[in-house]
Amino acid sequence: MTSEKNFQERTVGELVAEDYRAAEVFKKNGIDFCCGGKKTVGEICMQQGLSADSLEAELAQLGDVAAPTRLNFGDWGLAFLSDYIVNVHHSYVLEKIPQIAQYANKVSLAHGHAHPETTAIAHLFEQLAEELITHLEKEEGILFPYIKRLWSVQEGQGKIAPPPFGSAANPIRVMEAEHESAGEAMQEIRRLSGGFTPPDSACNTYRVLYKLLEEFEADLHQHVHLENNILFPKAVALEQSLV
Repeated sequence: MTSEKNFQERTVGELVAEDYRAAEVFKKNGIDFCCGGKKTVGEICMQQGLSADSLEAELAQLGDVAAPTRLNFGDWGLAFLSDYIVNVHHSYVLEKIPQIAQYANKVSLAHGHAHPETTAIAHLFEQLAEELITHLEKEEGILFPYIKRLWSVQEGQGKIAPPPFGSAANPIRVMEAEHESAGEAMQEIRRLSGGFTPPDSACNTYRVLYKLLEEFEADLHQHVHLENNILFPKAVALEQSLV
């Protein structure tokens, strides 16, 4: 992971975009690589009391082992990446929301008296689900089609018409703010659930709920990473090169 930049000047999102295995190193150290991806390593280490040298050493070790087969998202065309996000991550969110909401409500009704955090989790997830569904609709109906049009123009297919929202940076700013809100909601669910750890007396539904929430959070992290750290910056740069 060499760069002309000093290690501490590099952003977390930049490092994960370069090698997604870095995400596990950041996760282990409690570093948000998706919504917090624009922060530099130096800023993160100062805020969280971490050693930049130790973090750099952990990341350097990634190069000492055979790299697993991984998808080179940064090399993909923006149209293909947009479709991938929709087909993989948007589809996952829409599939899992009803299932998780059903389990959350069932656990809240059965265990809310003894474990009031389950009621708070059910309410939080319901609100998050509503916001995410609207968010996906805006991306699929407005932003992603525009990004794909930009890509088509770059490939020599037609000309770009000025969008009604001014430039890609405007809806992207809104999407990133909504990503931040979703990340905060999942962080609060993680806190309330004790890191998705059910009590010893938990029933199977209780345990399945926490496993699903943990999986949902992991998918959200990669989902937001692909957009905030790869798709959106490249779309803004592409638009600027064309307009």
